[in-house]
Amino acid sequence: MTATLEHEELTIDAAVPDRGWQRVCAVADLEPAWGEAALVDGHQVALFRTFSGGSESVFAVDQRCPATGAHVMARGILGSRGERATIASPLHKEIYDLQTGDCFSSPDLRLATYSTRIVGGFVEVAV
Repeated sequence: MTATLEHEELTIDAAVPDRGWQRVCAVADLEPAWGEAALVDGHQVALFRTFSGGSESVFAVDQRCPATGAHVMARGILGSRGERATIASPLHKEIYDLQTGDCFSSPDLRLATYSTRIVGGFVEVAV
C-alpha cells in the first residue's frame, strides 16, 4: 500500500488489516526523492518520499538488498517504469517496483515491501 500525501487525513487500504503500526518519523523529515533508513519493530526499513503525476507518496521496503544481502536500499536510485515508482539497488542496479517489490531486471528476486500510512503528519509503517 502507498500513503498519499495530498491529504492530511488517514489513508488506509481496507483490505489490509491493522498490523501494529509503528510511528517512524514526520513526513517533513523525509527529503523528497531521497531514501532514509529506519529501524521499525526490529526490521531495517528503507523509506522513500516520491512525486508522480502531481501526487506525493511514501513507500517502505526492506533495507536488505535481495541480491547481495547488504543493507543498502535506502541509498538506491529512485526512478520509474511507466507509472510505477522504482528503486535500483546501489550495488548491482537491480530495479524493483516500490509498491510490489517485484524485480524488473531479475524476476527471481523480490524486495519485501511494507504498508505505510500518514497519521497527523507522521509516517507509520506496518512490518
